[in-house]
Amino acid sequence: MDEETTGDSETLLEKPGLAELRKAVLFRTYRRRWFLLVVVCLLNCSNAMLWLTFAPVADKTAAYFHISMDTINWLSLVYLLISIPFGLVATWILDTVGLKCAVILSAWLNMVGSVIRTFSVISFLSLGSLTYTYLFIGQCLCALAQPLVIFSPTKLAALWFPDHQRATANMISSMSNPLGILIANLLSPALVSEEKDIPRMLGLYTIPAVTACVLATVGVHEKVPPTPPSASATHSTSQPFFTGLKMLLRNKPYVILMVCFGAGIGMFTCFSALLEQILCVRGYSNFFAGLNGALFTVFGLLGAFLLGLYVDKTRQFIESTKVCFCLTALASIAFAVMSRFRNQAVPLALISSLFGFFGFSIYPVAMELAVECSFPVGEGTSTGLIFVSSQIQGVILMLLLQALTVQISEAPFSTCDIEEGGALDWTVSTLVMAGASSVVACFYVIFFHTDYKRLHAEASNAASINKTGTEA
Repeated sequence: MDEETTGDSETLLEKPGLAELRKAVLFRTYRRRWFLLVVVCLLNCSNAMLWLTFAPVADKTAAYFHISMDTINWLSLVYLLISIPFGLVATWILDTVGLKCAVILSAWLNMVGSVIRTFSVISFLSLGSLTYTYLFIGQCLCALAQPLVIFSPTKLAALWFPDHQRATANMISSMSNPLGILIANLLSPALVSEEKDIPRMLGLYTIPAVTACVLATVGVHEKVPPTPPSASATHSTSQPFFTGLKMLLRNKPYVILMVCFGAGIGMFTCFSALLEQILCVRGYSNFFAGLNGALFTVFGLLGAFLLGLYVDKTRQFIESTKVCFCLTALASIAFAVMSRFRNQAVPLALISSLFGFFGFSIYPVAMELAVECSFPVGEGTSTGLIFVSSQIQGVILMLLLQALTVQISEAPFSTCDIEEGGALDWTVSTLVMAGASSVVACFYVIFFHTDYKRLHAEASNAASINKTGTEA
């Protein structure tokens, strides 16, 4: 193994244990952690693109496959449903089998699913009535990859990055998922101006999936670094899986975070999947809906970047998330009100930007906070349980929002391209979502309090640390 001094840290810590087995543990960072970060980022981005491929062009997709809008929504909803049971399996894989297996398995599921989706639009296969079946099966395989992809950033940051880089690494890899949402919101409407463009769109979306699969298969060789980068990394999988689950469910601060943050992710999932349908009935184009989704994500990435840097320096995880949660609730209320009116492009664009800026910025910080309040439970288990909670709440909320829509027989300004039935009014649905966001924000601000257990554990070992500055 080649080593050279480049400015990162190598730390010497005496490992606690039986007296005769006490020995010095060398803490070292490895440059290949950046390659792993790139692979996980590409996987996250690709999987999010595959999830929201059809949401910005839902009406044209429905017309191409001759199916209803509700059936199109199932292409997004299936991600939530599948990840509920498989989310628990994914947490076990990450904390028991290891990061390497999780990354490679998710890469192959993602790639195979994206390829199978393209079968539905290949004319010489003559699938007939089975076209949607192939599309749905491919989407299901991509959905199986999602929990592994979503859970990996926190595990990667904990295993491969030193304590002063963890929040930033987690932010970069976690925010590659909304980056994929951004790309889908911009690329799908740009590629699909007519129904006949759907095959080209599906073909292009396989490229990042195949690339990520090749990089993961060829380049990921180890599930953990040869030596840990920090004291907490030595305890990253210190608790057995089922013991960790019991500890989490008995941890009051963690349960509150799981419910509140899970609800927040569920609401953002619904917003991303239903935005085009909410706006088209008021006369807004698919392009404008995609633009709003793009602004929502771009400003979310900016907010996450700034907040990630802030908490890396200040460690104010709780204060930051509480402030952002409240501002996100205000933005959701503003969107619910303004989306009722026509010709409000500028206010809607501004609200979508603020909604993303404050909402998305919570994501990587809350994931780090989940690990802090649940240490020494494995990172895959602590973040995975939150994600499963978000998917359950997201399914319930999406079905509820669709049930609360009102069919409009006459909508002269509607730009919705629907063959069956009339346009849908989402007024009640958006107001319910804003109300739910406000209730969750208030509950989180009032009741969530916790100690930073991982940081305290590392601080208790500070006297044993001797920094020498080496990276391998």
